[in-house]
Amino acid sequence: MIVGTAGHIDHGKTSLVLALTGVNVDRLPEEKKRGITIELGYAAMKVPGQNPIAFVDVPGHEKLVRTMIAGASGIDFALILIAADDGVMPQTREHLSVLSLLGLSRGAVVITKSDKADAFLLAQRELEAQQIISTTSMAGSPVCCVSSITGEGIDALKQLLIKAQTHEAQQQAHPVQPALRADPQVAHFGARMDLDRVFTLDGLGTVVAGCLRQGTVKVGDSLCLAHEPMQAYRVRSLQCHNQSVQQVAAGQRCAIGLAGLERSQVERGQTLCDPRIALSTQRFEAWLTLLPEEAKALRSGALVHLHVGTQEVMATVAVLGQASLEPGASALVQLVAQQPVHVWWGDLLVLRDASATRTLAGGQVLEPHGLMRYRQTPARLAYLRQQQQPWIQSRFVAALQDMSFGLEAAHWRRANGLVDWPFVPTELPHVVADQHQRWFIAAPHFGPMRALVVDALTTFHNRWPDEVGPDVQRARRLALPKMPETLWTLLLEHLVRTGDVVLNRGFVQLPEHSEQLREADQIIADKTLPLLLNGAVDPPWVRDLAGTLRLPEVQVRMTLARLAKMGSTYKIVNDLYYHPQVVTEMASLIRKLVAQEGLVTAASFRDAVGLGRKRAIQILEFFDRIGFLRRVGDHHLLRPGTVLFPVVGP
Repeated sequence: MIVGTAGHIDHGKTSLVLALTGVNVDRLPEEKKRGITIELGYAAMKVPGQNPIAFVDVPGHEKLVRTMIAGASGIDFALILIAADDGVMPQTREHLSVLSLLGLSRGAVVITKSDKADAFLLAQRELEAQQIISTTSMAGSPVCCVSSITGEGIDALKQLLIKAQTHEAQQQAHPVQPALRADPQVAHFGARMDLDRVFTLDGLGTVVAGCLRQGTVKVGDSLCLAHEPMQAYRVRSLQCHNQSVQQVAAGQRCAIGLAGLERSQVERGQTLCDPRIALSTQRFEAWLTLLPEEAKALRSGALVHLHVGTQEVMATVAVLGQASLEPGASALVQLVAQQPVHVWWGDLLVLRDASATRTLAGGQVLEPHGLMRYRQTPARLAYLRQQQQPWIQSRFVAALQDMSFGLEAAHWRRANGLVDWPFVPTELPHVVADQHQRWFIAAPHFGPMRALVVDALTTFHNRWPDEVGPDVQRARRLALPKMPETLWTLLLEHLVRTGDVVLNRGFVQLPEHSEQLREADQIIADKTLPLLLNGAVDPPWVRDLAGTLRLPEVQVRMTLARLAKMGSTYKIVNDLYYHPQVVTEMASLIRKLVAQEGLVTAASFRDAVGLGRKRAIQILEFFDRIGFLRRVGDHHLLRPGTVLFPVVGP
């Protein structure tokens, strides 16, 4: 069990931890010189026959609330301290608000410095304590009086903490309530820890510390920083309560030594996690509650300090579905952070005002990947409301019903922090998949989706009967313009396998649609296509073809344009056509370049095909235009999962 202290500055938090554990957690010279806590402090109280009880001592100064929130994000049991000679102070109330917003309901109020007050004053302080917690999540918590100087009440407080830890252990062994997020027999969470300390030790290198939020970590595991999922570090050592261990589990505070991690690469506020669940986002959606004591409503566009885990960034609030959020009320919001943050479903957050002088609101993350467009549609709002359900199975089924484009399995697992989830709904959804991705779509949504594709192609064929059909990207814009490109690729492959549509050299058509060349055009085609194939990557222009065949240039140009509509040739630029076999070979070459370098440039493609820079650019722009590549600056990236052009060659 992790116990956190909270309260106003100089109300005896550090002294109480010293009395309970024998450890002075003020380790910095400045802290010892000034007699106040500046950084988070850590200690442990030994319990015979049980695990030690860990303590997190947080600063009480109003300018250090950000540090207090970082320390409070991982605690299980809170001690709200009120000095007998001072009574309830501003930071007492703010710390209590923060703990309530973080959903903490287990704890106690401790009246410290009891040696400085008489019985009447202590009774008055106890009454004040009961009053300030009566409207918070900690209502009904016990109140006790102690003195760190005389030792009065310390033993009773120790017994209270031991009893709380014993109760927590019994609940974990024999849970009365279902798990908040998922049945552990069904879902397996990836390890995740918000970092609140980073330091180096001789012989161990860089060590990070924090509370393990979920999952388990063993010596030898590979973990990464959430913003660098491709760079993994081996767990070299584990410590829990100053003892070396081989494994730690969710809820335990630990220090992890990581092989290969440099001290300059990591800092407090970052997140260490299993690479399979790593994610970063700057736009996410949450359920937010504004504190009742706020004087004004929270409106869209408000700039706030966002605290989640041990992270703090500036963010902008967008209230969804209504004009503003009134004091004491709750609503769906989207938070747009100025820097990437690492959040998963269920994470609790705290908002403070732009000047960081007071706490405004708190809430729970519902969707780590917020939408830039269509974020306030009825379907989206219904989906977000369904995500307030605690059971992951219920949220999944509800999401399938609300999301017309379904759910990508990998995205769903990562957003919920899962590395494995073999759950299958009672009503099996339609599954669209390839060897790399699985996308679940509810059956009531899949039928209309297929019909829209067929209807769009029917309309296209009726309007332009001489054309083979729209290209892949144009077909998406005609049928399902809001569909994610990744899903469109999978859907198109699925419809091809089921025979609903035909993919003809990058063009989409209905099976019954065909185009026959006129006899005169067929004669010209039989002569021009071999010449284009022989020309390979540098075929003859229209005028050169016309001269070679001794035919009118206009007639050759019209025939090649007609062949391009059928997908029998590809028009790169005006009057320059390529044979389909050559285009397919160039697409395979581009795939190889991307596999080697991650992208393709005009220079690398020019060198690979042996053409001039101008022609190389024209060909790459053609591949961009038909949706095989995607241009970003001077680079061209392969569109993920593209169905254009089969792979040829070894």
